[in-house]
Amino acid sequence: MSTRQAPQGTPPVRRVREQARDVLAVMAFSAVASTALAAGLLLVLSLGR
Repeated sequence: MSTRQAPQGTPPVRRVREQARDVLAVMAFSAVASTALAAGLLLVLSLGR
């Protein structure tokens, strides 16, 4: 396995695997946040009846 060094003064190159892991983390957070928001809204609406 070879490692590539970035030229001086530039940020290191991110691997596709790292980017995919970040994307999956954002998608999971978004799904959980949306579900929690929907459940909270349903709870508030059901208590308002």
